[in-house]
Amino acid sequence: MSLAHKSVLVVDDEPGIRMALKTNFQNAGWNVETASGATEAIRKYRQTKFPLVVTDVRMPDGNGLEVMRSVRASGASTAVILLTAFGTVSEAVQAMQGGACDYLVKPFSFDQLQSAVERVMHNTEAPTTKTAKTEIVGNSLALVHALDRARLAAQTDADVLVEAESGTGKELLARFVHETSSRREKPLIAINCAAVPEQLLESELFGHVRGAFTGANLTKTGKFELANGGTLLLDEIGEMPLELQPKLLRVLQEREVERLGDTRTVPVNIRVIATTNVSLQAMVEQGRFRADLYYRLNVIPLTLPPLREREQDIPLLASHFATKFARQAGRSAPQLDPEFLAGLQKHSWPGNARELANFMRRVIAMSNGGVIGTEYLGPEFIRPAANKPVPTALPLQAGTSMRELERQLLETTLQLTGGNRTRAAEMLGVSLRTIRNKIREFGLPPRRYA
Repeated sequence: MSLAHKSVLVVDDEPGIRMALKTNFQNAGWNVETASGATEAIRKYRQTKFPLVVTDVRMPDGNGLEVMRSVRASGASTAVILLTAFGTVSEAVQAMQGGACDYLVKPFSFDQLQSAVERVMHNTEAPTTKTAKTEIVGNSLALVHALDRARLAAQTDADVLVEAESGTGKELLARFVHETSSRREKPLIAINCAAVPEQLLESELFGHVRGAFTGANLTKTGKFELANGGTLLLDEIGEMPLELQPKLLRVLQEREVERLGDTRTVPVNIRVIATTNVSLQAMVEQGRFRADLYYRLNVIPLTLPPLREREQDIPLLASHFATKFARQAGRSAPQLDPEFLAGLQKHSWPGNARELANFMRRVIAMSNGGVIGTEYLGPEFIRPAANKPVPTALPLQAGTSMRELERQLLETTLQLTGGNRTRAAEMLGVSLRTIRNKIREFGLPPRRYA
């Protein structure tokens, strides 16, 4: 982006925050205009269509949602980032649905804001097609990196292997690759290797001719031929029987299929995307999966982060699922209380986005409309009390390394906040990303501090 187009409107009623943001943006090479409230911001935006607006949510003369609506009404492709206090997260979630590109919860570091700016400006300058089938929701850095890698994979015809935990959305990522590729006008054919009986899987994949085996009264076209020109999704590839793997390998190498009972081969022009929730490399080492097939599938490896590593996406996903299931029930989208959303963020979600979706389906089914509050949170959302009181001061001993003191401070603060990373970051005056990195660096159990 040229300097002429690197212009930002910063909106905040607190002079200190406004000036700090202005200084940081200027140091990063931006032209900066500021506004102390919603009214001034709307007036300045009408005069100059800034490519980026960073605005506080609550201000004395209005709020950032009004600024965002004014921006969207102009028809310009302006990126809007909201700055919100913890208690207004639900408003930020609604704003995301209304057209905001991202939101940050105060306090935040300028590094966090800069990452968000790079992300939303990239998405504004290079929009991608999103279909009704591809419901990948979220703006966390981990998810954005995964989607960026998937976009690069989509520009090639190379086969893709998606390894991720159950419930993270592996099939959605596969569809995302297909729908952003040059094959998007051709079919995407999916088969779940774990759901088809072993004795039928070969016929389902490669097809058969009439009389190929007992009961084969008609010729059947297999999934490889049906996907010709498009994409074949082999879901749960780790469940494929060992004796069938050599034939799959040959088809991947030769790009031609031989139906059961036939002597002719049929050429196919496809991309194969395989998904698995287990480590295929570990299966190879255990002799449960062919090494040559693994290397043939693993041309471009992709993964999706588990939900416990996408904490900031939980409110967005909850709102998305609530709206979806409410509309399916013929009802209007409910309002989600901030404390309800905070409770969701405390849960480790071992079942990932699928678990959250099923939970929100239950909440919508049991609610009678209105505001969804903490009364819908079960005991799994309440962290058990510690067996002993958490110390509020660290014992200092001469000779203790700075690294060890840092580890003790982080662990104690996380215990004081009940494992809430966001609140720990606020208390320590660092970014949420720093907290996550330090948890990994010190080897603290991530599920305890979710």
